[in-house]
Amino acid sequence: MLIWSDYLEKWFVRNKKIDYHKISRELGISKIIAKILVNREIYEKESINRFLVTDISKLYSPILMRDLDKGANLIKDKINNKKKIRIVGDYDVDGVMSVYILYTSLLRLGALVDYVIPDRISDGYGINPQIVKDAKNQGIDTIITCDNGIAAIDAIALAKDLGLNIIVTDHHEPVFIEENNIKKNLFPMADAIINPKHPHCNYPFKGLCGAAVAYKLIEHLYTLFNIDKKEAYKLLEYVSIATICDVVDLIDENRIIVKYGLKLINSTENIGLKALIKESGIKNEIGVYHIGFIIGPTINASGRLESAYHALNLLLSQNEDETMNIAKELRVLNEQRKAITEEGVERVKNKIENSFIKNDKVLLVYDPQTHESVAGIIAGRIKDIYNKPTIVLTRGQKGVKGSGRSIEEYNIFEELTKCKDILDKFGGHHMAAGLSLNEDSIDTLRCCLNKNTSLTEEDIIPKIYIDMALPIDYINYKLIEDLDELEPFGKGNTKPLFGDKGLTIKKAFKLGANKNVLKLILESKEGTTLDAILFNDIDSFEENIVSKYGKEKLEKLYLDNNNNILLDIIYYPSINEYMGRRTLQIIIQNYRV
Repeated sequence: MLIWSDYLEKWFVRNKKIDYHKISRELGISKIIAKILVNREIYEKESINRFLVTDISKLYSPILMRDLDKGANLIKDKINNKKKIRIVGDYDVDGVMSVYILYTSLLRLGALVDYVIPDRISDGYGINPQIVKDAKNQGIDTIITCDNGIAAIDAIALAKDLGLNIIVTDHHEPVFIEENNIKKNLFPMADAIINPKHPHCNYPFKGLCGAAVAYKLIEHLYTLFNIDKKEAYKLLEYVSIATICDVVDLIDENRIIVKYGLKLINSTENIGLKALIKESGIKNEIGVYHIGFIIGPTINASGRLESAYHALNLLLSQNEDETMNIAKELRVLNEQRKAITEEGVERVKNKIENSFIKNDKVLLVYDPQTHESVAGIIAGRIKDIYNKPTIVLTRGQKGVKGSGRSIEEYNIFEELTKCKDILDKFGGHHMAAGLSLNEDSIDTLRCCLNKNTSLTEEDIIPKIYIDMALPIDYINYKLIEDLDELEPFGKGNTKPLFGDKGLTIKKAFKLGANKNVLKLILESKEGTTLDAILFNDIDSFEENIVSKYGKEKLEKLYLDNNNNILLDIIYYPSINEYMGRRTLQIIIQNYRV
């Protein structure tokens, strides 16, 4: 239900036609929690219990995944016969964690195993013909891919021609061609394809990351080698890091993995991970935020700017001095990554603002100065600014390479497929893609994407969805405890948002060393007062106040408690803990003066 709209954004209340009052009564949960669950399409008793009771025993059996038993038995045979196995991973967090899980586990099982992680710049994504040739020349018998392989049709065909065994573990969508408007999937000729997204795979949950697929393979291998399943569970701390950082939906199995994995991370015995946590300055209990915005980007920085082997060596090392040195190197790399990202965002934004492409519904920007490893991050930031699908291209070693990020209304992978004749290579999914092409084809691609798009002006207006209207008078500690049971929050299970309107701002304070945090004292119509926090939006907030109420009112807002500026807000409640004192507060997500 639309509750407010202007040309900048629209606010909606989620309004599913299901009796959440009845669910609340029957299951003994609060009406607010019942409403939130209904909003997430969780309303059957069994699905609610599965969502709220995240027990490790509720993980699905690995052998439900197509080809997993076949692949595991093939690996068992290779281990028993002392055949050389090589793991081929990927350079992002998911790929690094996948390699770690497979490598350490196969070593434990007695395998003759090593690994290769393709270089982002010189090799590109995934297994390629040169990696296959090297494996053959070095006496490798079997290759196991992780977080890649489903699209490597040519490389895997070469591997089979050379007599290698190939086991693909992946979680990406299969590639396809269109014939007479009918999609036809193309699959590599591997000995086993272990991928929940394979159309013939009946695994109950399709949303696993690459490391989770690798974990499932190891869990079953442990069973084949008579190793207690609890030993496999210890790997879930690495699976949880990959699950968070690969931004897969935190629903179903992923909730269980992350919730259990976070407990392991907070008591980790991995000295490399300990060193990284220490170097990152994290002192509180580690949650999804710390993994997604601190630990993950630091691990990713090695694969972006240098080599993903640094991150893997951090996890594998048993030397404390070495792990501290690697952790420091990764932190420095991440600071460099942040700097070149900020510079790139400003350059790309200026190109858009000073060009006719600003009016395009699909933004495609060529910026040769951008480091190709951060093109995707920059595309994501630009997408957030304009709420339009965005592709950022840069100069690669061979031609032009780039990354795209999209909005819900636009399947960027399918749209690139419509323009595939212009591209050299591409891959991805609904919300993100990577591509390469000739520099001469950039304008042709921009025209193709915008000509084909069905995006409307309505589609590119940001839409904010709240779970329910909830006056701040109803916020209490019990509500926040109930909301905590819905964690971990992330993609697919976003933090619940509530709305209230007609609140009076009594006073404002600027907080933080850089004065970039705004604290407001709000008062409801019923007289309830509550602290509210607004992050990183102070200039815009002050401009809105001045525009509606004048400069004097803004100045007065910081001086005394006798103000009557009205505010509508979208927020989520939280607890502020300071020097042993706990107080209720709200975090403002969006506002309207």
